[in-house]
Amino acid sequence: MNGFKFLALAAVAGICFAATTPTIQAQVGVEIGVAPVCPYGYYDVLPYECAPYGYYGPEWFVGGVFVGAGPWFHGPANFHGHVNNRFHPEHGYNGPRPARGDKPEPGKRLDKVAHFKANEVRDGRGHTVGKR
Repeated sequence: MNGFKFLALAAVAGICFAATTPTIQAQVGVEIGVAPVCPYGYYDVLPYECAPYGYYGPEWFVGGVFVGAGPWFHGPANFHGHVNNRFHPEHGYNGPRPARGDKPEPGKRLDKVAHFKANEVRDGRGHTVGKR
């Protein structure tokens, strides 16, 4: 009988222990920090590198200031902006990109990007919401 009590007690303890086991979150220890300082915006995916001139369309800039992307997006909730995903590394782009802290080049306007060829619409939070 003592063996049965011990087994029953061990089973109850095991159930209680399993019920109180903490769950692990997917991004434990990831700290976002401050938004990258880039002259033409930054990509909305890790590692949030600076995007080249021509990736973002003019609606991504208000008064010459990037509305943000990914975790630092501060545009309206229903925002949809045009991008040229040919300038995105996930689509094979490996060309020149500005470094963090670089200043915009003179003559490269943000309110009207010369020869801008949008082919995708994004929501600012890293989601594609349509093709152009």
